[in-house]
This record gives sequence, structure tokens and C-alpha cells, in this order.
Amino acid sequence: MSDIGDWFKTIPFITRYWFAGSIAVPLIGKLGLISPMYLVLWPENFFHKFQVWRPITSTLYFPVGPGTGFLYLVNLYFLYQYSTRLETGAFDGRPADFVFMLLFNWLCIVITGLMMDMQLLMIPLIMSVLYVWAQLNRETIVSFWFGTRFKACYLPWVILGFNYIIGGSVVNELIGNLVGHLYFFLMFKYPMDLGGRSFLSTPDFLYRFLPNRRGGVSGFGAPPSRRPAAPEAGGGGGGGGGMGGRHAWGAGFRLGDD
Repeated sequence: MSDIGDWFKTIPFITRYWFAGSIAVPLIGKLGLISPMYLVLWPENFFHKFQVWRPITSTLYFPVGPGTGFLYLVNLYFLYQYSTRLETGAFDGRPADFVFMLLFNWLCIVITGLMMDMQLLMIPLIMSVLYVWAQLNRETIVSFWFGTRFKACYLPWVILGFNYIIGGSVVNELIGNLVGHLYFFLMFKYPMDLGGRSFLSTPDFLYRFLPNRRGGVSGFGAPPSRRPAAPEAGGGGGGGGGMGGRHAWGAGFRLGDD
């Protein structure tokens, strides 16, 4: 247990709380301490009964069961891997900017969920973060099922395509990818590569609560230089990719599915 505690403390601050919430909330629902009916996103209850916690709990809750447990663990792995890499990489020393990215993606996903009557938003939010990491590290080589290797920029779409081939739902991945692309385009691509105006900026109040730390990556907002990267050793994108070959990672789930 002490080893688990020591490992947990090594997780970056913001990712640590997101990761812990994504374990605690499904566990609360699984144990029946709070009915899952109160944890999912239902527009009628949100708008007419003012159950304002639903947009938050629906991004943390997942119905864990015999048919969904492996999918939950895979996405929890993605959360840990790619949120950690972003928080300690492109966003190192700039927690306010990292939180703003999460808030922007979360808000877009919640609006989409309300419009499309989606109950569970965990996978879209995780996929949006994975997409941002993949674009900021697009030259990194990752491995997928059957030992296939490709650049990281293709990873979100490979996951989506593979899910479609084996007959799973691609709605969650597609929404996550599109939201991640919207953030990346507005924050990086449009103002820097295309010379457009900057539409996104971190609010000052986030800097007051989460001031920048020394040692962070300078010149935030510039994608990493395009240089060939060595293949990833061990886990990373390859570990997630390998596991994904066995299940439809982003298959859409409604409350009550096994």
C-alpha cells in the first residue's frame, strides 16, 4: 500500500485529482452510495431541476461492470498517461494554462452532450486530451495492435477507425477528437501557423489561483520542434494501443448497459 501511495504522489497535481475523481465517482456508484441516476448527464434534470453537479459527475462516472470493466481501465490508463505527459511537458510549470485547456474541452463536451442527450462524458474528455498530446507530439512514433507503428498525430484517428472496424461506436472518440482539434486549432494552429488572431487565452483569475512555477517550458503556445523522435519504450501510446485491439474502446454506453 505504501508503494501505491508513493506512486500516487508522483502523479502531477492536476492529473492526480482528475485521476482520483475518475476512480472515486465510479466506485461510489458501484457501491450504491449514490445512485448512478444522479451521476449521469440528463438535460431535463439539469435545466429544470437545477441539478448543477451533473456536468461534472458525468465526466468522472463510468458504469463499471463485467462488460465494461476493461474499457474503463483502458481509458483510465489513457487519462493517466496523456494527461501526465501534457502536464509535465507542454504545460510544465503552467498549471493555469493546463486547467484552462481542460475547462475549455470540458465545456465544449458538456454542451455537445446536452445537445445530443449523452449521459456519459468520461471518454470524450479523455480523448480530447489524448488528441492535444498527439498534435503537440506529432512526430513521436507509437505502436499499435499487431506491432504497427506510426506517428502520434494519427493515434486518435487510428483508435476511432479500429473501433469502427470491429463494430463499436465511434461517437465518443469522434466528439473527443473534434473538441481536441478545436482547442489545438484555436490555441496553436490558427494564430501561429495561419497568422490569425488569438481567440483563446487563459483568464487572469486562473493565474491568481494557479501561478506559473519556475522551471516551466518557455514560450508556451509554440508546438515542439519537428524533429524525429525515438520509438517509445514500453507503455505510452503503444501500451494503450495494444490493449485497444481487444475491445471497442469508445463504444457508447447508456446507463444500464453492462
